[in-house]
Amino acid sequence: MVKITGEYQGDLHCVATHEPSGNSLVTDAPKDNQGRGEAFSPTDLLATAFATCVCTIVAMAARVKGVDLKGLRYEVQKEMTPPPRRVASLTLTLWLPPAAKAVPQEILERAAHSCPVHQSLAPEVEKRIEFRWE
Repeated sequence: MVKITGEYQGDLHCVATHEPSGNSLVTDAPKDNQGRGEAFSPTDLLATAFATCVCTIVAMAARVKGVDLKGLRYEVQKEMTPPPRRVASLTLTLWLPPAAKAVPQEILERAAHSCPVHQSLAPEVEKRIEFRWE
């Protein structure tokens, strides 16, 4: 179990602290929802969690095959619904380094779709993953 603590700091800003490491992050409401957009919004963190979880699980699958995917890059785009606001879709693009060619493509793609964040999101959230092989 991991504990994360936090505090609302006013003006739609929060701070969260990851207890095991002591690392902190701040959030702000987005500009299109009463905030100043000065930091990640909570739904931005959801999109980031999706992207980094997929990358981590893909790297684990490659590691099992003795391949290091250092240099793997990603871009995630989040789309929101009109009120009531919710995440409608996440589109993730992965740029795999040349080393990835040593792992069968289907293994990496299967790993991507099995990440815990992907599996935890509601079925109504459209989740697209595009692989680009460098």
